[in-house]
Amino acid sequence: MRSVMRNLGLSALAVAVLAGCAATSTETAAPASSPQAFQVPLAQPPQVSQALTLNQIMANPDWMGVFAKEAYWSDDSQSVLFARQASASPLRSYYQQGINDSRAVELALDKLHAADQQFGVFDRTKSHKAYLYQGNIFVKQLSTGKISQLTRQRSAIDGVRYLNNGDIAYWQGDNVFQIHQYSGLVEQLAEIKMAKAPEGVKEPTSYIAKQQHRLIKYVALQQENAKAKAQYKDELQKSDPTLAARTWYLGDSEVVSELSLSPDGRYILLALTDKNYTGSSEHDIMPNYLGSDGYIDPVPVRARVAEDTPPGQRFVVLDLNQHKQVDITIEGLTGFDEDVLAKVKAENAKAKGETYQSTKAPRKIQLIQDWGWTQSAIQWHESEDKLALMLEATDNKDRWIASVDLAKGKFTTEHRLHDDAWVNYDYNQFGWLPGTDSLYYLSEESGYSQLYVKGLGEKPRALTQGKFVVSDITLSPDANYIYYKANQTHPGIYNVHRVNLATGKNEQLTQWDGNLDYSLSPDGTQLLLNASRRTQPNELYVQPIGGELKQLTSYTSDAFKNYPWQAPEVVAVPSSHGAGKVYARVYLPQGYDKSRGEKYPAVIFNHGAGYLQNADYGFSGYFREFMFHNLLTQQGYVVMDMDYRGSKGYGRDWRTAIYRNMGHPEVEDLKDGVSWMGTNTNVDTERVGTYGGSYGGFLTFMSLFTAPDLFQAGAALRPVADWAHYNAPYTSNILNTPDVDPIAYERSSPIEHAQGLTKPLLIMSGVMDDNVFFQDSVRMVQHLIELEKPTFETAIYPVEPHGFRQPSSWLDEYRRIYKLFEQELK
Repeated sequence: MRSVMRNLGLSALAVAVLAGCAATSTETAAPASSPQAFQVPLAQPPQVSQALTLNQIMANPDWMGVFAKEAYWSDDSQSVLFARQASASPLRSYYQQGINDSRAVELALDKLHAADQQFGVFDRTKSHKAYLYQGNIFVKQLSTGKISQLTRQRSAIDGVRYLNNGDIAYWQGDNVFQIHQYSGLVEQLAEIKMAKAPEGVKEPTSYIAKQQHRLIKYVALQQENAKAKAQYKDELQKSDPTLAARTWYLGDSEVVSELSLSPDGRYILLALTDKNYTGSSEHDIMPNYLGSDGYIDPVPVRARVAEDTPPGQRFVVLDLNQHKQVDITIEGLTGFDEDVLAKVKAENAKAKGETYQSTKAPRKIQLIQDWGWTQSAIQWHESEDKLALMLEATDNKDRWIASVDLAKGKFTTEHRLHDDAWVNYDYNQFGWLPGTDSLYYLSEESGYSQLYVKGLGEKPRALTQGKFVVSDITLSPDANYIYYKANQTHPGIYNVHRVNLATGKNEQLTQWDGNLDYSLSPDGTQLLLNASRRTQPNELYVQPIGGELKQLTSYTSDAFKNYPWQAPEVVAVPSSHGAGKVYARVYLPQGYDKSRGEKYPAVIFNHGAGYLQNADYGFSGYFREFMFHNLLTQQGYVVMDMDYRGSKGYGRDWRTAIYRNMGHPEVEDLKDGVSWMGTNTNVDTERVGTYGGSYGGFLTFMSLFTAPDLFQAGAALRPVADWAHYNAPYTSNILNTPDVDPIAYERSSPIEHAQGLTKPLLIMSGVMDDNVFFQDSVRMVQHLIELEKPTFETAIYPVEPHGFRQPSSWLDEYRRIYKLFEQELK
């Protein structure tokens, strides 16, 4: 970082206070790099002349500004394209802004097809770019900007790629085509049918059938004619070069879930899934009580983890040259048959008075399901018939990078990442280094996501090392560098770095003091940043490599910019439970006086998602909560927002601390947060409340149920009450599955601990929530009624999904939360 002050753990406001200057709300300097033992004074919050109101902060958020989203570079690296969408609008507008221009130009609807596209593929010479727009193929000549449309049809094309010879291939459904560049001929390379192959002309087999053919000449003639036609058709297919390739029949028990064509057009890799698996519930619906026709509308819903059984995938290679199908066996994956849940199964068996005998058996495997990336788990070598896949076991304990023997149908394990808890569904980027037989990839094997490179069959080499998180890797156009994002100087501060692949030298390229995302320009000379600070929402910036940062957009409204928002201090709360430091945001009340006689009430906010980072130096995605916390401080509260164990940004051990034990380590961290506020911010620890939504609502439940003296009141928004009713992809990572590990579910589900409730609880849920079902709250309410608990209330929101959309719903919800705290904490 650029200044000594940044290494002291001070925000700009703290620096101003220590220097004897008047406090301001403008952030101009970076916060500290590491507040391991926070000893400096907390910054005095800014004075406000006009207090916030709930009506204002819960209103349509467009008053804050309509911000740029999904920004990307133009093909010539001279401009940036992005979208903007008003909060209440179902439609978005598209813009383009030159890097030296002060304003963006809105793109007309009839010009969108010609705008540079974010996702496209290049030919080997990088002179042409092919892309899909509205399901059709377009090609752009990069030197002239000329655009040609190659298809115009209603049925959308699924994918496109350049072949090594310069032709374009595309796939649509289970069909693959090639457009020959010189003739314009469209050739069908493969027609894949998930059906049994036709049986052809059958010879008679039964006595009666044979007799019929022997005695009735007409029947025998028809048989011979049919055989002759079939033989002719087969010979014509082999001899006539003008015909499309023969159809592939792969059976009727599966569907194609992934399809990928090799760069030379010879091979197709297929990932096949049991056709009966849908991931939807067979037994349930979500009733929409306000259907447009006046009746209750039954809405289909996803399956619960207790009923969801992902079947894995089967992998097949099709050799188009030889019309040969090769099924890939999984034996080449190290540990493919290990009983990785043996200890868990044994513990659960013992609890039932039984004994578990471990046995080896093939595990279910599938392409890894990363939740954040845009790349594919299928990576072809650019110039050779070599293929690498990233695979995972459906039990969530292993991730493999495997090379594929295309001729023999065998996997070779190039890298195995095993985790006794679960392999992360993030930090899985990988690919080939051009012109080599080496792969680069991210892995959490050191305890933190780091960058590695390895040749096929060789040992890996770490390109980054340390107790920080590497993400969002980008290979430079010349393949000399890999760019990445990392929180190297502080867990809550992110910057862009790069590593020289030849020398291994790492360098930090940006000096941002908040949070950011980035993209590298196509020519490799500039960075586009979408960056924020604690009180400054995301705006776009451009920085030449080695040059000065320039702000590109300014969509934050004057009303928001000019208000003296309090920038929360990011502090490190010492853990009394062996967890080291728990990072948290702290907001202080107006006129804060640490030595005043009457102690302050306080509120702890629990962020959602579980695996999410909110105690950083960027502008929070919880922007309404940020404003609500400012409002609470104006009403005399201290507010804390903790990145409890399980949160993102702090490495593998922090992430997996909740394995089979959700809600317990986090509540321990909340206890330390309350204690820290009592010691450091003059908080009355007998007047602390808590609230949060989704996972935060779950933690509100667990806090009030398992630590009834910790908080005096709590509000649980769209809360998980029973993990057996949540979805499989998320929950089975952390708790395994209910049939295998009921102990983990009973230990971690709030409904199993509801008898501990003694303090006021407010439960609020959207009826149309297809993420955490409204049924979760219904079951919890009935359970609390049967437990004869008099201290809870409920509020329902009939039209709201998981993330509320209507300002009136937000306002009603937070009025109730505020009223709860005012009644119970003051």
